[in-house]
Amino acid sequence: MHRRPLGAGRRLAGLASVVIIAACFLPWWQTSNDLGLPPRSGNAFDGSGVLVFFVAPTDADQGFSQRIFYFHVSIAFTAYLCFGLGAWKALVHLWKRDPNADLESYVAIHQGVIFGSLVLLTGSIWAKISWGHWWLWSENQLVLFLVLFLFYAAYFMLRFSVDPGPQRSNLSAVYALFGVILIPVSFLAIRLAQHFIHPIVFTRSGPQFGGWILVTYIVSQIAIIVLAYTLYRLELSGKRLDLRLRELRGAAA
Repeated sequence: MHRRPLGAGRRLAGLASVVIIAACFLPWWQTSNDLGLPPRSGNAFDGSGVLVFFVAPTDADQGFSQRIFYFHVSIAFTAYLCFGLGAWKALVHLWKRDPNADLESYVAIHQGVIFGSLVLLTGSIWAKISWGHWWLWSENQLVLFLVLFLFYAAYFMLRFSVDPGPQRSNLSAVYALFGVILIPVSFLAIRLAQHFIHPIVFTRSGPQFGGWILVTYIVSQIAIIVLAYTLYRLELSGKRLDLRLRELRGAAA
């Protein structure tokens, strides 16, 4: 990943923009505290957007289109995190027979599928602009992530084909645990592939970039994780409220 030099004035302008925009958005994001969400979570989004579009240097080879990297990679790691969380909550459910863990596993996998679809979308756009292909079936890392995505998408077909109850929860938990095996396989496929168009930005020696590119990526990754956590908490609160209303309706009937 080659970069063009960035002037000192532009860097200062970008950093100043981070502070100004964060100050503008902070009061609005603080209202999320009523739902138990991070009260200062908006700062990460403000900083990420300014860094990506105004501060991070432009890649010498791919130009402006390379900036989608900050979103694509961050979303991909967040999708892995959501699937992993879903598997962990599934294990907790099987271990403790906790219905709350089953619901948390379901919501985490749902968020993983949402972010997984964004990975496929942003990856296809980036590939078409930079390499002239929307998709290549010969690329193992692309196909394996698609398999991971479809596996967890089928989770909902299994879950809703069974009536609510312990059987549904147990089957869903076992399915979610099996899927977690595909996560390291999908991640390592990028490094094991012999021929690929997918760039390798993380190796055993660390990230293959530094400076403002690394700073921008870290802030973007934090922002996407915060977004996933926010959506997770919002959906979980809604599901719990829905279950409570059903219980009240059943008691009243």
